[in-house]
Amino acid sequence: MSRTSTPVDDYLAALSRELRGPRRRKADLLAEARDHLTDATEAFEADGCERHEAEREAVADFGDLADVVPGYRSELAISQSRRTAMMLLIALMIQPIVWQGGAWIWTQEPETATALNTLLQTGVRAIGGVVIVGAVLAVLGTGIGVRYPVVREHLSRVTALFALVGSALVAGIGVLMAATSVHTPGVPAFGVVGTFVVLPLVLVSIQAARGLRLARA
Repeated sequence: MSRTSTPVDDYLAALSRELRGPRRRKADLLAEARDHLTDATEAFEADGCERHEAEREAVADFGDLADVVPGYRSELAISQSRRTAMMLLIALMIQPIVWQGGAWIWTQEPETATALNTLLQTGVRAIGGVVIVGAVLAVLGTGIGVRYPVVREHLSRVTALFALVGSALVAGIGVLMAATSVHTPGVPAFGVVGTFVVLPLVLVSIQAARGLRLARA
């Protein structure tokens, strides 16, 4: 026999349908909501309510979905921002391996580099440094920074946009650097750049896009 759904079950199911975001954090939030509703139900039962009526009172006391959902979405957006920032930081930290001088044919120092390639090398170092600093700040912001309302309000959207722009710039410059090297890079070079530069940053961009959707929800 199937168990009849209760007011608490129905409420949590409806709440779950309204939420999108990191599954683990969503599960934690729903578990916290269930614990709160269970405690409230037991308190109403102790006051003399029947179980079903106690659950209805607990749900009513918890709040309408229209009032509750925005707060949960904000929590999920912040969690998504932290994931995005961590992935961006990791993706940028592995870049020195790809561009280590002499490690690959297109990173060997030629006597005469093209002006464009020299400019790209200078640019990617500067942009990469800025993106790393930004990623570190985003990680800190999604941790201790969320206690400040002004940070909490804008953090998710800013992190997502920063990650999208930073990923596009670093990936694009990386491909151009390989393409404009005085050494003909060929398929192996683009394979390395694609694997260690473009692919990680594409994954970061996917996470950032999800974060942007959550921030706008």
